[in-house]
Amino acid sequence: MTGQRSVRPILLVEDNPMDVDLTLEAFKEQGVVNPVTVCRDGEEALQYLADHGSAADPLLPALVLLDLHLPKVDGIEVLRHARQDAVWKRVPVVVLTTSRERADVAGAYQLGVNSYLVKPIDSVAFADVVEAIKVYWLVMNEPPFPEHDDQ
Repeated sequence: MTGQRSVRPILLVEDNPMDVDLTLEAFKEQGVVNPVTVCRDGEEALQYLADHGSAADPLLPALVLLDLHLPKVDGIEVLRHARQDAVWKRVPVVVLTTSRERADVAGAYQLGVNSYLVKPIDSVAFADVVEAIKVYWLVMNEPPFPEHDDQ
């Protein structure tokens, strides 16, 4: 085994196509093996939450990367819904956004976000953030829903 224990997907909730591409490319460069599911607005994310609410569902993500400023439904509302669900409140959620607004940071932590990261504008710095996410959340962190071993 290469250190990455989970094959569950990463849920990327991001409306900016350039940020989606940058994130996917950074994951590829970092050797992240988890598939990435992209929701491009808050409404799509809420539907994903509704469709994958069981710990046994292999599409329940290992990690959610959540932008706050989304069309239709904002990221804070997506986070609020996730944290009201018994299964989803155990899924690690990392806010990955451009906002440094104190109200956004405080609101996200109040609702139980696991981490709040501000997106760097420099692509090299962004790749460093993605590497840190990979190492901590996908390698070092014990997942709330471990994969089943047949051994």
